Amino acid sequence: MTTTSQHKIGSGFGASSTAADVLAGADLSGKLAIVTGGYSGIGLETTRALAGAGAQVVVPARRRATAAEATAGIDRVELDTVELDDLGSVRAFAERFLESGRDIDILIGGAGVMACPETRVGPGWEGHFAINHLGHHALVNLLWPALARGGARVVAVSSAGHQISGIRWDDVHFERGYDKWLAYAQSKTANALFAARLDVLGRDAGVRSFSLHPGAILTPLQRHLRRSEMVANGWVDADGNLVADGFKTPEQGAATQVWAATSPRLEGMGGAYCEDCDIAEPTESTAMVAGVRDYATDPEQAARLWSLSAELTGVDAFAGIR
Repeated sequence: MTTTSQHKIGSGFGASSTAADVLAGADLSGKLAIVTGGYSGIGLETTRALAGAGAQVVVPARRRATAAEATAGIDRVELDTVELDDLGSVRAFAERFLESGRDIDILIGGAGVMACPETRVGPGWEGHFAINHLGHHALVNLLWPALARGGARVVAVSSAGHQISGIRWDDVHFERGYDKWLAYAQSKTANALFAARLDVLGRDAGVRSFSLHPGAILTPLQRHLRRSEMVANGWVDADGNLVADGFKTPEQGAATQVWAATSPRLEGMGGAYCEDCDIAEPTESTAMVAGVRDYATDPEQAARLWSLSAELTGVDAFAGIR
């Protein structure tokens, strides 16, 4: 089977659409969604939109007290604890959830870090790759029984940043020199490849997967960037006020992942990289503009990454299926 054609389908939504626009008139009553990072930035708006449409939303959080404060007043939200850079924590959360016997209809992997100082986790893994990708790989595989029962949609939040770097197969963990932007970019390519491979492996069980670029949004994701760096990039002025064109609000930034997780237009489809509430077009750009690089949806690289991730984490719900 081939993956979904990487071309726009004319969704009727666009860059200015919000998560509420995407879900207008939708009834998600009886559905259960898990949203990592669902208490901050576009993740919080995703939680708010899904719960507002009737879904029960589980938010596994590194900072549970912060999550409780952020989600206070939103009905149908339950909190748990997970640290994506700690496989023991990921496994414990998955075990707690599976013990509840519930099915999963939607899983959105939105938690992550960007351009952080060199960080080593676990057995020396590079931090972006470990948190943004490996933690989510383990989480989805450990939750597979509930995802399969629910015929879930799994959404991996990637970024146009993937255009800067493919997978550095000869030095995935940056052992020969660290660059924070290349590390971030590689992890975002990994998110896209993960979705592409999961879609191939999971579709016979009714599980489909997408990745996406949410857009440029000022959120706590920029916590590791100095203001001077954001000024130099033309994003903000010296007082921290947004000055760049093309940035989205958090409500608009949440729209594409909500669309990918719920849109009836995507029934029977999967494996594609999305942006602006539609499937993205291919690009050869390295400038973080619209579109997706071929290497981020390449089925051979997706299979290679899955095997590497399974080897590193020791977690693979599809062992023996290649």
